[in-house]
Amino acid sequence: MTTTAMQTLQPQLRDQGLDLAGTWDLCDSTGSFAARMKLPGDVITGLEQAGLIPDPYTGRAEYDLRWIAERDWTVSRSFDLADPAASPHGWVLELEELDTVAEVFVNGASVLKAANAFRRHRADVTEHLRPGHNGIEIRFVSNIDAAARLQQAQPFFVPYHDGNCPIPNGNMLRKAQCHFGWDWNIALAPFGLYGAIRLEPKPVHRIGRLSVSQIHRGSTVDLILRMNVEAVAAGPVYLQASVAGASFKEEVVLSAGTTRLECRLSVENPDLWWPAGHGPQTLHELEVMAGDAVVRKAIGFRDLQLDTSKDGKGNRFCLTVNGREIFCRGANWIPADALPGRVTREKTEALLASALAANMNMIRVWGGGQYEPDWFYDYCDAKGLLVWQDFMFSCNLYPSTPEFLGEVTEEVREQAAHLSAHPSIALWCGDNELIGALTWFDASIRNRDRYLVSYDRLNRTIEAGLKAELPEAVWWPSSPSPGPMSFGDAWHDDSSGDMHFWSVWHEGKDFAHYRDIAPRFCSEFGFQSFPSMHVIREFAGEDDLNIASPVMEAHQKNAGGNARIAETMFRYFRFPRDFENFVYLSQVQQGLAIRTAVEYWRSLKPHCMGALYWQLNDTWPVASWSSLDYGGGWKALHFMAKRFFEPVQVFALPDEDGTLSLCAVNDMLEPVQLTCAVERWNLQGGCETLFEVQADVPADKAVRPGHPVLREAGAGELLVLRWRSACGRSGCDHVMPKAYKGLALARPAIAMSLEPVDPDGAGNVVAAVTLTTDKPALFVALEADRQLVLSDNFFTLLPGVPVTVTVTGTPGALQTGQDGLSGLRVRTLYSSSRD
Repeated sequence: MTTTAMQTLQPQLRDQGLDLAGTWDLCDSTGSFAARMKLPGDVITGLEQAGLIPDPYTGRAEYDLRWIAERDWTVSRSFDLADPAASPHGWVLELEELDTVAEVFVNGASVLKAANAFRRHRADVTEHLRPGHNGIEIRFVSNIDAAARLQQAQPFFVPYHDGNCPIPNGNMLRKAQCHFGWDWNIALAPFGLYGAIRLEPKPVHRIGRLSVSQIHRGSTVDLILRMNVEAVAAGPVYLQASVAGASFKEEVVLSAGTTRLECRLSVENPDLWWPAGHGPQTLHELEVMAGDAVVRKAIGFRDLQLDTSKDGKGNRFCLTVNGREIFCRGANWIPADALPGRVTREKTEALLASALAANMNMIRVWGGGQYEPDWFYDYCDAKGLLVWQDFMFSCNLYPSTPEFLGEVTEEVREQAAHLSAHPSIALWCGDNELIGALTWFDASIRNRDRYLVSYDRLNRTIEAGLKAELPEAVWWPSSPSPGPMSFGDAWHDDSSGDMHFWSVWHEGKDFAHYRDIAPRFCSEFGFQSFPSMHVIREFAGEDDLNIASPVMEAHQKNAGGNARIAETMFRYFRFPRDFENFVYLSQVQQGLAIRTAVEYWRSLKPHCMGALYWQLNDTWPVASWSSLDYGGGWKALHFMAKRFFEPVQVFALPDEDGTLSLCAVNDMLEPVQLTCAVERWNLQGGCETLFEVQADVPADKAVRPGHPVLREAGAGELLVLRWRSACGRSGCDHVMPKAYKGLALARPAIAMSLEPVDPDGAGNVVAAVTLTTDKPALFVALEADRQLVLSDNFFTLLPGVPVTVTVTGTPGALQTGQDGLSGLRVRTLYSSSRD
């Protein structure tokens, strides 16, 4: 295929500059492929949208598409500029999220060489512009080839995790590490430009890197602004800043080039910013001016500290906001899509909204992905979702050459300053699992000193870069870690710091093993399930609906993952009767695993002060640890998380002697009065109340109210825990500490009734569906052939206790008629293994 002629398009005039986003011409280095594609975007998505390759997510298409990243590619376009001399100080080309090894040409002249997707790039292109017709092109060097050359140039081999990354040497490049594959991600090494690309007149003054720090002194907040101010000529200007009624103005002298400046404002009695559930998310506008340059940012005032003080068990790991201890409930965040060209603000914010809807107050931006766009953090600011922010290093070892560390310094300083104004960012973490990685590779095991020193150089470089911009930042060296300058095993040591606990999944231990540890803060733990059936049918045909089929195995990236899911089912459940029920049970057992951990660890409060499960979302349709399907639908775990993350909750926990005890947890600001009742149901539908107990639970506490000795139910009965609070909160769920396969379940006769609800304004069908049953039914799930939005799912349904679920779906997913809702099915634990 021959390349098309370079397109001449009229870019949008923006602030007297040119926005070069839009349609570009794409071609490969062999001349075999050519297309038109959109920038911002990635080349693989561009080829797919042009019809030149299949959807990479379907079937086993991935393996036939890795050649794309092995070639060099060029994108190009033309633009008209009436008179370059109209900008008296010249022109600057600005690019954001350029991924990764690339060279930019304007009218045939090289103006920029880039090799870091996590930095913003600015190039003076004044001398290369001409009146009228101009051309620009970006030449992407194969990331695979570039990484191989960098590995060869290292003074010693730097290992990468080949179990995660079938495409080698991703650790050589400063780009999203999961682009080279992961144990949940497709391996295509995408590349492109995902942010803005602009041609702008060079200003007289420009505020470049701007960092915002705050120090709280009683009712006063000192706001410290550190910035680089660029000027075309030396001379005096006014530096001004204002926020929340406080202001600063001072004459300063700028040098030609870049001048480093600092100013401080003291704000008296500002309205504070709080995490979700603890107070309002008050934001204030900060305005900074230096000569002709103006920057405005929304900021929130909050005093955020990390308490790592010693106690009788080790060292705490507790975040405090405005002096209040916060139990962090949440999950780990990975990129919203494997192909950056498919990421949208709307889809990303929907995923974050689902986190909030499940009563989460923290998200961890994991270190194998990317620093997210501004609007990601803006959303977290506005909604009170705390952000644990990793720097982008994960599960590999990394170079420590001066060139690499110099690039890391600039990346860290740039990202720290850029994100510093966001009150949602609670903690900056140096990396994900690099301490553990020192023990994973033959090279580092044989010569631990060499690789430990290399790691220490990298980690100190990251810390120094952060503190150069934000001396007051909350810094944590690595996750997991017992603490600064400690290189111990934080996967099995629960005494100090944050913990990653993977013994249940990776070591195959039973769910009860979650109760064998008492972490101070568990920032990773997880259990896999399959995606929902409507998602599976998007990439698999009928012949592929078997966990051992080549297509299903291609959509399982963790070695032995499908076998581990099946083995666990044998342990806890009667084996499912078909593939659809296998998928259903995989999600049920995933939810039970994480519920077991969270309930117990919340009961340990304040010894344990955080539980962030792995992981919130998926990058593509795959068997994984996520609680949200690719596309944003809720799996069983997410519905369960909404319940076990409730700020007020009551759990029944097994004791060592085989009895059960109640634990009431209150994360609220006020004490609550609870009434708790335990019932024994026989599986034919009969019920008796065993006891009822009152409990006064102080604010921000976990307590164990006294009660009679409670023993586990037999094979023909079920224990049900109900509770209600004086403030109107309530809960009801069954208690089953043993394997479900021993239950003598009876077939429930479940009836559905429909009450139409006014449309939601977006053209969706909305209905209130009430379900009733004659016998206890467990993990009752409503499902359809397409994604639905449900107010509840995977719940316990009891005789005489109807459950009403609000169901929202597109007209194609959900139809209403005289017979109720067509396409809506009910699945239960009983039906999963019996006809």
